[in-house]
Amino acid sequence: MQRIEDFPALVILASNLKGNIDTAFNRRFQSIIHFSMPDEEMRHTLWQKAFPKEFKLHDEIDLWQIASNYELAGGAINNIVRYCILKAFAENKEIINANDLHYAIVKEFKKSGKMVK
Repeated sequence: MQRIEDFPALVILASNLKGNIDTAFNRRFQSIIHFSMPDEEMRHTLWQKAFPKEFKLHDEIDLWQIASNYELAGGAINNIVRYCILKAFAENKEIINANDLHYAIVKEFKKSGKMVK
């Protein structure tokens, strides 16, 4: 805490576990900005923009359905997309398939201790 207080420039910290931050530590912040979980429409936009143009989505993939069914933050969506791209790249494919996407979603949920339907 002392290092943060003595640092002569701007310090930006981020956490998705606000409840785990000690109140004494919390008092030292001049500003706290809360970013809420993206809603379905925003998640859809994040999904659309996350996949590079070089990779196509299989026809079975419905990004609206994924945005509706899985409440994920932007960072989690990016992790999922990275997994899918690396998998397709390793298999020398330019198409992201539904099974790999679902596997990556399940994997991301497991990291936070959540179950997927």
